[in-house]
Order: sequence, then structure tokens, then C-alpha cells
Amino acid sequence: MINDPKVKKVLYGGDYNPEQWSIEERNRDMELLPQAGIDTVTLNVFSWAKLQPSEEVYDFSDLDRIVDMVSQKGMNICMATSTAAHPAWMARKYPDILRTDIDGRKHNFGSRHNSCPNSPTYKKYAPLLAKKLAERYGNRSNILAWHISNEYGGLCYCDNCKKAWRQWLKNKYKTIENLNEKWNTAFWSHTYYDWEDIQIPSHISERWNYDRTNMQIQTIDYYRFNTEGIVNMYRMEVDAIHSVLPDAKVTTNLMSTYPELDYNKFAPYMDFISWDNYPSPNDSYTRVAFNHEVMRGLKRDKPFCLMEQTPSVTNWQPYNSLKRPGVMRLMSYQAVAHGADTVLFFQMRRSRGCCEKFHGAVIDHYPSAETRVFRETAALGKELKLLSDKFIGSLEKTEAAILFDWNCMWGVMFSSGPSVDFKYTDEVYKYYDAFCKQNIPVDVISPDQSLDKYKVVIAPALYMISKENAEKIQRFVQNGGTFLTTVMSGMTDENDLVTDKGYPGELRKVCGIWAEETDALLPGKPNSVVIKDGALKGEYPAVILADIIHPDTAETIAVYGSDFYQGTPVITKNSFGQGKAWYVGTCADRDNGLLEKLILSITDEAGIKPVLPSVKDIEVTQRVSSDGKKFIFILNQGTEDKKINIPFEAEELLTSASVKAGDDLMIKAKDVLILCRN
Repeated sequence: MINDPKVKKVLYGGDYNPEQWSIEERNRDMELLPQAGIDTVTLNVFSWAKLQPSEEVYDFSDLDRIVDMVSQKGMNICMATSTAAHPAWMARKYPDILRTDIDGRKHNFGSRHNSCPNSPTYKKYAPLLAKKLAERYGNRSNILAWHISNEYGGLCYCDNCKKAWRQWLKNKYKTIENLNEKWNTAFWSHTYYDWEDIQIPSHISERWNYDRTNMQIQTIDYYRFNTEGIVNMYRMEVDAIHSVLPDAKVTTNLMSTYPELDYNKFAPYMDFISWDNYPSPNDSYTRVAFNHEVMRGLKRDKPFCLMEQTPSVTNWQPYNSLKRPGVMRLMSYQAVAHGADTVLFFQMRRSRGCCEKFHGAVIDHYPSAETRVFRETAALGKELKLLSDKFIGSLEKTEAAILFDWNCMWGVMFSSGPSVDFKYTDEVYKYYDAFCKQNIPVDVISPDQSLDKYKVVIAPALYMISKENAEKIQRFVQNGGTFLTTVMSGMTDENDLVTDKGYPGELRKVCGIWAEETDALLPGKPNSVVIKDGALKGEYPAVILADIIHPDTAETIAVYGSDFYQGTPVITKNSFGQGKAWYVGTCADRDNGLLEKLILSITDEAGIKPVLPSVKDIEVTQRVSSDGKKFIFILNQGTEDKKINIPFEAEELLTSASVKAGDDLMIKAKDVLILCRN
């Protein structure tokens, strides 16, 4: 994660907010945190009001005391810039900093994410504060990284944003005539005569609700514009810090598949990816793994940072269940198994009041080292110290990739039809789930990234695709790669204009099919996928959507089992150049086994092998160091003890036990094994 010789182990700690506590309470925390093995704290995330009590006055005296306090305890610091929530005086004096919501309401001071990304006031004071922090604390050797703002999110619909939006459109489309063509504004008499005619797509213009809009491309462009604006907010602070500390490592905490921001646009300006992992208690382990891989894929050549997770309980979900004994440890190692070089929590100490008072922490309201959570935290801290730097900097090495694209997410989300049950992220996740359950490593990457290192590329619901990316996929298959795409792929270009080449549009030639129509299958009324022979033989439910397919050059692998298109193709395979292209014309049920069999068949044909054979509820990943050492993480995500056969010699790092080829290892429920192969 952080290329720093001082980092000798997985960094362990998280957010500490001592501005909420008295000196006596801080001193008590400083005695407790080292007992839990905490070696790294994120400071100053929400302190802007304290650091800048008025326009001309900056007061760093309390932060000085806090930095001295943690430094004297030998802790590392991730220094935040505090710009995630502006102070009250700023909102009162400069209301341009306040956001306007999608209903056209100007917000008052309060909450967080309450700064307009196009506010001149924010653009003045946020980078100024970041620079002052860099000047004051830049010589502190224990500051390993700089944390810009916090969990960027939200859109603004104010007049400043409208002005900036129109200028963004001018820069992109050059002429109003070109914009009218690309936006298809002849629809519903939307033709624009002047840039001033164009409104922000909100509830008082084009939007129906959160996920529906009259003009899809207008809303998609606004999300692109908003992403660029917030990336610029981030970069202003990065540039301010780098003007003082050119070698400073900078990051901000992302939120997996968060739908409002395209995180691919942040990645080039982040020294390492950081993200906050807060799964629902109902999420499967493969869904959590998928989220890790989406984040890792933003910078696939570097480990990432688990910036936040709760050691026990969240406070904001509908049902905030406790993490059962052992689950915090298991989830921490799961993050490491997927490429994290940190295990950081929100938070070090539970807040006394306000909306996070019931959110879990290492130190509870009753500040005791004898709580269950503290004891579990301390036990994990000891293990991470024991592991030292054994796998720091190692990476997952994969030969397969899944494409995940925010533009496709937006295109599907904002479209009217064909089915409200069709969710882009869920469709991509289904295919990742199949890889994960088969213990086959896979990257999750943007369609804009290179495909050259892969043997297999999966692109579920690649709804919106540019000609350039389509040509990249064609070259990949021509050169011997195996490609798979699905229903709702290749339907539109990057401006959400539907293809006139027949579905799947730019992918039609490589897939060797024409999808004439798409049927929406009602809940509880599936069709079926029938495969009469081979490794995939069987009958499986087809749900949500069903393409009616005409093969051009493709061979039929499976057919529909019912309805007027019974016996027509649903899964096809096409030879193209030296490679193969598969098309799955329906949505498979995640739990019926079809996708697992399909992925196993495709990867086996491509010469890609699982890290270990699949065992129910056992997650297996592998990280590889620059000197060729392989670290195999085996995590029992189930509720029963399991026996795992190990076909190679290794050392189990948590116990230092030797493992011989052919040994059967028992792994308890919610336990972890870490094997090292030279």
C-alpha cells in the first residue's frame, strides 16, 4: 500500500477523534490502544471547525497536542485534511458553499457532504487548509499518508453547478448542434437553441425519481460532470499538499460500487486505493469479496488500504447486528486475502452523542480492556505483529478479468425498461460469485484498462460500449482470448444512443449472433435453459430477461425450454480469429449452479486452474510476492469445521506448522489458514 521502509507489518488501527474527548480521556485511550496492538491512527477527519474558528484565525494548538500524544506512543499517523464538513461561520458568511438538492432546495448548515463542488468559497479555503496542515506537520516522520476529505458523495443542483455544467458541455460538445445530435433532443421537442436553455437534470426538470429520467444521456453526462468536479475538489487538496511535500502519499476513502461517482476517474490521482467496508449482515462472503475486488481493480498493480470497517456493529443499517465472535478477525483477513496491506477501523472510541454513538469501536462507552470486542481486537493485533511483513506488497496474480463500468451502471439504472428487476451491479456480481466459489482468482477492472495479460474476460451487461473498447475486445478474441458477454450488452454507444446494427451492436461480429428481441420474465415465472449434453448438461432457470437470438456464425450451446421461443438459442459460442466468444442471453440464478459450471468449463479450457479445489463455504485466494513466494489464504466462511486437502508443501504462517503435500488440514468455522509456498 504505502511504499515506505518504515512499514514493517500490516498497519492496524483506524479513525481516532480525540477532539471529542477531554485530556484525561485521551490519556486513558493512549494506555488502552497499544494494548490492542494499535499502531496507526487516522487523525483530523472532522476538525475543520476547531482548526479554523473564523475566516482569519487558524488554531492548531489542540491538534499539536494530539499529534504529540500519539507520536509519543510510537504510533503512525494517517493525517486527514478535515475538509469533509465545513464550519458554521463559513456557511453563514458564504452561502455559495451550501448544496442545493435534487428537488431544488437550498440546504442550511448541517450534516456532512454539505459543500458544493463548484463553490468558490470551498475552492479557496479547502486547499488552503490542506496546505497549512502540510506546512505544519510535514516534518513528522510518523505521518505515513494524507487522507483527503472523507467519503466523497452527493450531487449539487445550485446555480454555480448549473453554470459550470453548461461550460462543461460546451467543452465536450463544442456546438449546440452537436449536443442536440448526441443527446437525441428531437425526442419530445427537447431541441436546445442556446446553452442557456439546458437545465440540470433534477426533479424539477428531467428526473422522475432516483433511478429514472426522461433523458438518460443528459443525466449520465451530469453524473460524469459531477465526478469530474469532485475529482477536481480532491486534486486541489492533493496539489496543495504536494506544493509543500512533493513525495507525500495521498488517498481518500471510496465506497465500493457507490453509484454516484465513477471511481476510475479518482484512481490516477491516488497513490493507493482506500475504501470503507460495511456489508449488510445478510451479504454473502462472495459479495464482500466482490467489493474488495472492485476496489483493488482500480489500481491492480498495488495493494489497497482497508480504511474503515467496524470492529463490532454499524449504526446506520436497518438491522445493526453484532459481528459474532471471530467474524471481525475473519473479515479482516478476507480484506488482506484480497490485497489489503492495512486493517483499519472506524472507530477507535465510541462517540458519546449524535448519530454515531451506537457505532462500534475498539474502546466502548465503558472504556475497558475486558470487553469482548477489545479482547478480539487485541488478539488480532498480536497475530498481525507475528506475521510481520511476510506478505506486505504482494499482489493477486490473475489470468481472468471481469469488466465493471459505472457508465453501464448509469445507463441501465436510468433507463425505462426492460425490467425493474434487472440491476447492473447484481449481474456483474453473479459472475464474480461463480469465480469466487471455484477459487479462481479474477480481476475486476474497467473496460478502459488493458486486456493484454488475460486469457479470459467476462463482461456481463456491457450495455454501453464505445467503438474503441469494442475494437479492443475484438483484438483480444482474435489473438486467442476467451470472451463472454450477456443479455443487455452492446446496446448503446457511449452517448446511450441505441445501435442500428442489431444487438449486441459493436459486439455482434465477435459474438456471431443477432439478438432480435428481449423478453421481460415476470417474477415467479421463469423460462429455462436446457443443455442436452457435455459438462454443462442439465436444465436451469432463466430469470428476469430473455434474448431471442439468431445465430450468425455462433454454435448453439443451450436453448430455451418453454414459451413461443422454445428451442431457440440462449447460450452460444463463436469462434473468432484464434479465440472464442460466448453469449449468455438470459439472467441465470446465482445459486442454481449454471454459472459456476460455465465459468469452470471456460477457465479450464483456457488453462486457468483454481488455487485449490472448491469446497462449500471455503474461500481461497492467493497473493504472490515479487520474489515468487505464494501466500494462500484459506477462510472458512461457514458454520461448520471443514477438512481441506493441500496438494503442495507449505508453511502455515499463523502457527509456523509445516504442511506436506497431500496433508488434510482441519479448519474451524470462521477460522483462517495462511500458507506460504516458496
